Amino acid sequence: QVQLVESGGGLVQPGGSLRLSCVASGRPLSLYIMGWYRQAPGKQRELVASITNGGITNYADFVKGRFTISRDNARNTVYLQMKSLKPEDTAVYYCNAGLSNDYWGQGAQVTVSS
Repeated sequence: QVQLVESGGGLVQPGGSLRLSCVASGRPLSLYIMGWYRQAPGKQRELVASITNGGITNYADFVKGRFTISRDNARNTVYLQMKSLKPEDTAVYYCNAGLSNDYWGQGAQVTVSS
């Protein structure tokens, strides 16, 4: 079992930046490919970015060039740096271990609004 706790969400103006963090406990983060998903009101949850243990990253087209996923296995933490935020980025962002339905964090609200 692995437990995931996100932090770093909040309210930001369009064009602003935020960094989300996800701390894992229970099992080493190095065992998992890690991902960030998001879910906006009335929409399905969607994959935003993923990173393998070797550092290979993958991004959804709608965040390419604006978001950066990274991981620090020594700190059991994965990050999502978000820049040039848009109102359509407003959602609850979830950390996920393994890109499966087994391990999810509680979510972090990100609201982009002026």
